[in-house]
Amino acid sequence: MTTRFPILLCSLILLLASCGRAPEPDAAAPPNIIYILADDLGYGELGAYGQQVIETPNLDALAANGMRFTQHYSGAPVCAPARCILLTGQHAGHALVRGNDEDTARGDVWNFQAMFDDPRLEGQRPIPDSLTTMGEVLQKAGYTTGLVGKWGLGAPFSEGAPNRQGFDYFYGYNCQRQAHNLYPTHLWENESRVYLQNKLQAPHVLHEQAENETDSAFFNQFLQQDYAPELMQERALNFVQEHQDKPFFLYYASPLPHVPLQAPQSWVAHYRDKIGEEEAYRGKSYFPSAYPMATYAAMISYLDEQVGELVGELKKLGLYENTLIIFTSDNGPTYAGGVDPDFYDSAVPFRGEYGRGKGFLYEGGIRVPMIASWPGVIKPGSESEHLSAFQDVLPTLSEVANAAPPANDGISFLPTLKGEPQAEHPFLYWEFPAYKGQQAVRFGNWKAVRQRMHDGNLTIELYDLTDDLREENDLAASNPQEIARAREIMAQEHTVSPFERFQFEVLGEK
Repeated sequence: MTTRFPILLCSLILLLASCGRAPEPDAAAPPNIIYILADDLGYGELGAYGQQVIETPNLDALAANGMRFTQHYSGAPVCAPARCILLTGQHAGHALVRGNDEDTARGDVWNFQAMFDDPRLEGQRPIPDSLTTMGEVLQKAGYTTGLVGKWGLGAPFSEGAPNRQGFDYFYGYNCQRQAHNLYPTHLWENESRVYLQNKLQAPHVLHEQAENETDSAFFNQFLQQDYAPELMQERALNFVQEHQDKPFFLYYASPLPHVPLQAPQSWVAHYRDKIGEEEAYRGKSYFPSAYPMATYAAMISYLDEQVGELVGELKKLGLYENTLIIFTSDNGPTYAGGVDPDFYDSAVPFRGEYGRGKGFLYEGGIRVPMIASWPGVIKPGSESEHLSAFQDVLPTLSEVANAAPPANDGISFLPTLKGEPQAEHPFLYWEFPAYKGQQAVRFGNWKAVRQRMHDGNLTIELYDLTDDLREENDLAASNPQEIARAREIMAQEHTVSPFERFQFEVLGEK
């Protein structure tokens, strides 16, 4: 008894001292990962990147607490190829999906009533089972994987559907055409349709106002009951809550601020007061909007508000300290549907108008904001000029999860996040077979662009981004060595696509 009593007493004291105290976190526990992808958000549309009018306090706070990247690029200037490159780590010269492909051989895929009647008409060309996605890599590493938002890489029930490409849970738009209405008739939860309290309204048709119809009645018809971004936010928060006890990966592919111009009216009212009177948008490319500039700003501020709610939930659950959050955009700002990229300097310091923003391989179309936050790992308020792109995300997250990625074209930027020495890209390469056909290369501070290739053009433009971020002074004639280098990279990195849609006749294909 004399030898055991002190031991028992000490054990009892330690036990009592630990009561009511949360268990110490496992230092070896892999971090949760949340990757937030905005849709058509321009480089200059966040306060942390110089925006002066649109309010983004939560994203600015994320940057203040983390790292702001200034030379991060999308893999493509439009939706589907950017997402394919992100998820597979293969750049545009190797990726299977190199442009938006609605797979029109299936039928009348732009008929919204036909899509409603037959879900197999939804979605884009599927990525195949043979590709290994980021979701599959993280699943194998023990993560529960979720996708909330917009997919665009395979129709319902196809091999490209999210649940068949590495995501345990999916909620949102399978089809990016359906995302052209933020009050859709339905969304998808895993492989089942979830019908909403909205009537079918087809975008891309001319909506005429009757003579006896008031403006308020005309514009309000496009604002219905169930707002998709709000429903997606609920599912994103639920996913975090339900999987807080083990590592999770949430790919949050928001449809904001991609047109149509539809936003919570409290935010619209805020910006109406802030920017004053403006002319209504009554075009046919997307739904009309009474206050297009106010509504566009409202969509971005609402997205910012959602990011703030998500960070708040992580803190509430005690997960924030062990969560890597990355926020970025799939390409540069749009010019369609009532959006004026010059109004908010959306691509500044680059150009963002048609021909320079979304859909084009100039800086305004592919250089995007990226913010990374990871308490205790990323230095607060830091900034990186590391040259990076979407193909780097797969190897980066694989390294974070201590997982082996498939063969890819990327370089992990985890060392940059940790403030350690970083391997660099000798160049970045893009190609885009739409918008008349384009190729581009970034090497050092040189940027080479080839456009109008479907018109037979093979001329290469050359810009020195050191002092020409707007790409307005073509230096090709005086720099033959750099032109030769660009031409060499374009030939080396381009592989012929198996799909005629993505081929270049001027390169001897088709």
